[in-house]
Amino acid sequence: MTAHLSEPPRPDTPRAAIETVFRIESPRLIAGVARIVRDVGIAEELAQDALVAALEQWPRTGVPDNPGAWLMTTAKRRAIDLVRRRERYARKLEEMGRDLETAPPHVVEPVEPPDPDDIDDDLLRLVFTACHPVLSAEARIALTLRLLGGLTTTEIARAMLAPEPTVAQRIVRAKRTLAAKGVPFEVPYGAEREARLGSVLEVIYLIFNEGYAATAGDDWLRPSLCEDALRLARVLAGLMPQEAEVHGLAALLELQTSRAAARTGPKGEPVLLADQDRRHWNRLLVRRGFAALARAHSAAQGAAGPYALQAAIAACHANAASYEETDWPRIVTLYGLLAARTPSPVIELNRAVAVSMASGPADALRLVDALAEEPALKGYHLLPSVRGDLLLRLGRTAEARAEFERAAELTRNERERELLRGRAEGISPSGG
Repeated sequence: MTAHLSEPPRPDTPRAAIETVFRIESPRLIAGVARIVRDVGIAEELAQDALVAALEQWPRTGVPDNPGAWLMTTAKRRAIDLVRRRERYARKLEEMGRDLETAPPHVVEPVEPPDPDDIDDDLLRLVFTACHPVLSAEARIALTLRLLGGLTTTEIARAMLAPEPTVAQRIVRAKRTLAAKGVPFEVPYGAEREARLGSVLEVIYLIFNEGYAATAGDDWLRPSLCEDALRLARVLAGLMPQEAEVHGLAALLELQTSRAAARTGPKGEPVLLADQDRRHWNRLLVRRGFAALARAHSAAQGAAGPYALQAAIAACHANAASYEETDWPRIVTLYGLLAARTPSPVIELNRAVAVSMASGPADALRLVDALAEEPALKGYHLLPSVRGDLLLRLGRTAEARAEFERAAELTRNERERELLRGRAEGISPSGG
């Protein structure tokens, strides 16, 4: 059963309190139940059943002292009942039923000898399942926001600028694919964990980026997506404290989020990094970012990974009193290391921007022009945007205007289009 809530409750009602508790607890509920039924779709339905039970009982009996435990117990009991009703799970029930209901001392889990790298956490199992590479990137993002972010289908559709039926189908198909492919509800080991962890981090990073600089739509920044991604990164860092890149990603998101208040003007218009009032940067998030970066370096025991390198670049900006005083030579070096680890024309474009500040626009323009034929940058609006800025600094105003106009045509974000058109219109067309 799925709870269909037709209208948002008033914030002062018992129903609002129950739904707030459920939203906080739902990822662990789903994870705990999924360990029993081994199906995230069924686990989500059983978690919703627990919510329905709370909505029926708590207004009469009051909210329990430990509402999360009440919901978990209710959901797990329903999961056990479901397992009992399925004859093909009879053998599994014999094992799990004893553990969940009586837990005699002689029952020991796991049955196989424990692996020293094993991480026994249901929530972490859910993270790896929702972000399994068997799913498309869009499906992983939607399923992660649903199961771990606690977002409704409507909220996900709004966040991803996609029709609600499309998102609903995406989530349903993702659950069916996981079940059909027999994806195990577990944290992988060794080399497989390292490979699968990349998918998990990528999903969180994609969610954050879509909130930090929206691909399309009327808003430049969507804070709720950034907050969801940052929360997921923090949870993952707590669950996997020995993984350097997990801390690297957390550091990157903390530092990037610290600039949020300065990235838009009074009317929601974008404010570029060079023009931001750094007094509005959140110093608490900056400190959290530095601490996470230190943990990443400590855990790495060697060369920094891509997320830690990006976090180190963000730290250079956070350390600087102004855009001009930034340690641009170090950022050029860090981008070089990042390009060596994960070659990408986008990284090279970013490195060119740093080169323009460290060595001048002429050196940077040569790098940008060398990227003009890159297939991955075809239709990428930031290529002409960066080129326009370099041409403007070199006094080639007519060419710069044309590049900003081209960039404005390519972007799908209305706020960014207004910014680029404004830059083009601010340049005299009669320049050299």
